[in-house]
Amino acid sequence: MRPHPTAWLLIALLLLGTISSGCGSIAAQGRNAEGVRLFQQARYQEALQQFQEAVYAAPTDPNAYYNLAAAYHRLGKIEHRQADLEQAERYYNLCLDRDDNHVECYRGLAVLLAESGRREEAFRLLEGWVQRHPTVADARVELARLHEEFGNRQAAREQLIEALALQPDNPRALTALGKLREEAGELAQALANYQRSLQYDNRQPYVAARVAALQGNSAANTPTVAAPNIELGTRVSDRNAELPR
Repeated sequence: MRPHPTAWLLIALLLLGTISSGCGSIAAQGRNAEGVRLFQQARYQEALQQFQEAVYAAPTDPNAYYNLAAAYHRLGKIEHRQADLEQAERYYNLCLDRDDNHVECYRGLAVLLAESGRREEAFRLLEGWVQRHPTVADARVELARLHEEFGNRQAAREQLIEALALQPDNPRALTALGKLREEAGELAQALANYQRSLQYDNRQPYVAARVAALQGNSAANTPTVAAPNIELGTRVSDRNAELPR
């Protein structure tokens, strides 16, 4: 059995729980850390207050704005409040004003736009990122995710291959390309991609499971392994290359 093709938007929504401790002043770091703790406990309003204080303490820190955006995005989804989603979009944009290569912020904003039926805007956002920073591999990885979500696997594959041409050791690009190739029945190539991904980041249980299945020539009998969840925390999941810098 091939691995279950988990929807990109669902994975990305889970990533919205990824919060950063930031890199601003000591006061801002403390506020962000406390906000993370509260966020983990689903105390979102209290977390928002801490993240807002972090912005006041370090107004140039993009991670503080990302934290606010992610928290408002989560609240908007849970409470079905359009006002919270509008706040999330505002803070995502403020984050990008301060860091035009903030991977998680681009992902969060693209998800928000796609969820709200603004598919063309989501593509323009990520395509613009690629055009402004043609040598940034992560920009192409995120654009590939969006293409895959909307069913254009060939375009997704092309973006991933270009990402790897720029950064051959990018584990996220290798894993994503391996998944596409496994779903297409290109098992030898998929195995090679997975193995290289593990070589650069060996803490990927999903990828390790796929390698074991393919190496044992028993993929057809291997239970589905869920795609990896990114943990909440203050940079505890840096190994997944999914947290703000």
